[in-house]
Amino acid sequence: MPLLYTIGKLTVGPTMRLAFRPVVEGLEHVPASGGAIFAGNHLSVADELLLATVVPRHLAFWAKSEYFTGTGPKGTLSRVVLTGLGAIPVERSGGRAALSAFDAAIPALRAGDLVAVYPEGTRSPDGRLYRGRTGTARLAVAAGVPVIPVGVTGTDKAQPIGTRIPRPGRGKIVIRFGKPLDFTGRSDDRTSLREMTDEMMAEIQKLTGQEYVPRYAPRRVEPTAGGTPA
Repeated sequence: MPLLYTIGKLTVGPTMRLAFRPVVEGLEHVPASGGAIFAGNHLSVADELLLATVVPRHLAFWAKSEYFTGTGPKGTLSRVVLTGLGAIPVERSGGRAALSAFDAAIPALRAGDLVAVYPEGTRSPDGRLYRGRTGTARLAVAAGVPVIPVGVTGTDKAQPIGTRIPRPGRGKIVIRFGKPLDFTGRSDDRTSLREMTDEMMAEIQKLTGQEYVPRYAPRRVEPTAGGTPA
C-alpha cells in the first residue's frame, strides 16, 4: 500500500467514518488478496472517498490525466498527491490515448492490486443508473480478475453535484458489495463485452435499487474522475 494512502487510511479514514457513519454490507465479498475490479454506480464525488474508507486494502482509482500534468504549485501538488495515492491516469479524449489507462491498470491487477471504476463513465445527473460502458468488462477479461459489484446510496445527498465540500448528516449512506463476477474465459468481442457489462450493471442495480436507464449518461462539461474508457 502506498505510503500516502496508508497515512490517509489512518487519518482521513476514521474522520470520514465518524462524520458520515456509512453502513457497509457484503464486506465478506472483498477478497483478502489478489487483484479485482470494483465496479460501482456513481452519484457523487464523495463515492471515491467513502469507498476507499471502507475497503481495507489499497484501492486505485482512475483520475483525469490533466491532474498529472498541471503546472504551477497547484499542478505540482495534484500530481504528487495522486501519484502518492497510486491513482491511474486516464485520457478522457478517448481513442488510442485512453487505452494507456489499461496499460497501467492491467499489470497492477495481475500483481494483486484492486482498481475501482465507474462503468457509467460519469456521475449520474439525476440519481438513476445509466447504461454501462464496456471498458470495465474489457479490463476484467484482459487482466483475468473478477469484478466486485458495488452499490452506493445516499452520497448524492451528502455531496450533491455542484458542491465542493461534503455535508455530513444529510442522509443515510449505504455501501453494498455484491458477489464477485467471474468473466474468466469469456470472449472480448463486442457482443460478449456488451453482455458482460449488462450483467454487471444488473448486479449493481440490485444493490442500489436505482431506476435503470438503458442509455449512456450525458457527459458533463467537466467530467469527474473515476470513469473508464469505453
